[in-house]
Amino acid sequence: MTQRRARLGRIGERMATRHLQDAGLEVLDRNWRCPDDEVRGEIDLVARDGETLVVCEVKTRRRGDDGEPLVAVDARKARRLRRLAAAWLAQDDRSWPGVRIDAIAVSWPASGGSARVVHVRGVA
Repeated sequence: MTQRRARLGRIGERMATRHLQDAGLEVLDRNWRCPDDEVRGEIDLVARDGETLVVCEVKTRRRGDDGEPLVAVDARKARRLRRLAAAWLAQDDRSWPGVRIDAIAVSWPASGGSARVVHVRGVA
């Protein structure tokens, strides 16, 4: 990953965090890496929405770079997020009556200007 793309991703994750907080969710974890070798990967954001645990994938793009951000959350990525959510839950000492997997897309128009943040609940 280039430094430019990594920087863009960090900016997008900060915007997604702020979006969740503004929507009343409590962010519990950021960039959580699974310690289990069998379930490799990272959860971008873990949040609490009332009594529901929310595992959130953040995709950030500049329009024209790689298409719309949410296209990258395909069936394979959804399966990985479910496995990562189970691993996060296994290391947490709280009981969660509900678990939801969301996606947040942060994208900038090709012509410049302000970013657009789209939060899709229950993608997997």
